[in-house]
Formats: sequence, C-alpha cells, structure tokens
Amino acid sequence: MTPADSSAARNEPNEDESAEAGQDAATSPDASEDSAVPSASRLEEEGDIAADYVEELLDISDLDGDIDIEIRNGRTYVSVIAEEGDDRLRDLLGKDGKGLEALQELVRLTVLSATGSRSRLVLDVAGYRTERAQELEQLAQEAIVKVRETGEPLHLRPMGAYERKIVHDVIAEGGLASESEGEGPRRHVVVSAGV
Repeated sequence: MTPADSSAARNEPNEDESAEAGQDAATSPDASEDSAVPSASRLEEEGDIAADYVEELLDISDLDGDIDIEIRNGRTYVSVIAEEGDDRLRDLLGKDGKGLEALQELVRLTVLSATGSRSRLVLDVAGYRTERAQELEQLAQEAIVKVRETGEPLHLRPMGAYERKIVHDVIAEGGLASESEGEGPRRHVVVSAGV
C-alpha cells in the first residue's frame, strides 16, 4: 500500500480507540482487547512491512532517517531515528503528536492490507514517544502525590490510548487506582485512592 492508496482505508476504526492499547483488564474494565499475543514471526513481518512503507514515505518526502525495528511485550515498535543535527523529521510529528498518530494509523493500515490482521504496532519518530513517555510518567507521579494529599479523584487531561496506558501503569505501580472515562477525543484517565 502506498501513501496514495491509504485514502481507501480511512473508514477503518482506530484500534487504539477500540482497546486500551494492551492495558490489563484488571486495571480497566472497559479494555476489550484480545489477550492473544501474535507470534514472533508475525510481529517481525509487521515490522518489515511498516519499515518498507515508512522508508518509501521518507524517500517521497526527501527526509533522511534510520529505521529501527524492535519487538517487545508482544508488540512491534518501529522507530525513525534522525541523523545528528537534522531536525526535519520532527515536522512529521505535528501539533501535540497528531501527525505522528495519523502516520502510525497509515502504517497500521498498510500492515492490515498486507497481512489481513490488525496491528498494535507503535511508530516513533525522532524520539518523540520516548520524550512523551517521560513527561507522562512525571504527570502520573504528580497525580499520585496530589491524590494521596487530598484523597479526592483527579481527572487528567484527555490523551490517546497508548498514552493512557503509560499513565495507568505508573499509577498501578504507585499503589493507586485509575480508569479511563469519556468518549473519543475526551477520553481521559481518572486517578483515585482505590477501594
């Protein structure tokens, strides 16, 4: 599937909206993701398909970057790493990572088209997701402190499923409870002291 072909698949639902990106059902009653982990060979195939697509897109855009494929925790991670001193890849991120989310969805649709199976592949460009994960971990730690001080539930700002998963994990490690509330772009994490 080339970048031009992707418009035919726009009506496919975003997998992150239908599942909490691998969140444990014990921490989120609304997570409906299939617990079956894809085989290593299927994950490697996803990575190869995704890397080919991203490489073609970079060539079309006249951008340079190294592509790294990693498989961990039953998921394929594809990273586009900028050459030192070259910040042009950051243009793909868009405001608040929205461009990266859209690009990730295109890559997932490409994998779906090639394999017939949905993918939970995660795409990172220029280290954005790593930086964002650190920010989210800090946000979650601050939420833990605030909830412990006040005893009141705390509603965080809306974020995507992958980011909510990071927050849920930190909150669980901190010994508090969290759940996702809201619909669509208003979906957010609520942190509480638990039962």
